[in-house]
Amino acid sequence: MAAYLVAHIRITDPARWEQYRAAVPAVIARHGGHYIVRGGDTVWLEGAQDTRRQVIIEFPSMDAATAFWHSPEYAAAKKLREGAAEVDALLVPGV
Repeated sequence: MAAYLVAHIRITDPARWEQYRAAVPAVIARHGGHYIVRGGDTVWLEGAQDTRRQVIIEFPSMDAATAFWHSPEYAAAKKLREGAAEVDALLVPGV
């Protein structure tokens, strides 16, 4: 069953963020993942508006998503993200 990594991101250093953004897609792909949503304009429909960047990545399973998150390759990419953004992330199983 598919699993989704959902992230809400506030970019604080755009130049450093670009380094992270360039490093991550290949790591995601190695774990069978692909972007469903990667930023873009949003239309807020209800509740307190959240202006953070929204990202959703689909993985083939919770195991694949967890393996990605804890992989040495992603750990290296996360170091690029330090000081570049504030991130809230969660994994959600598909239905």
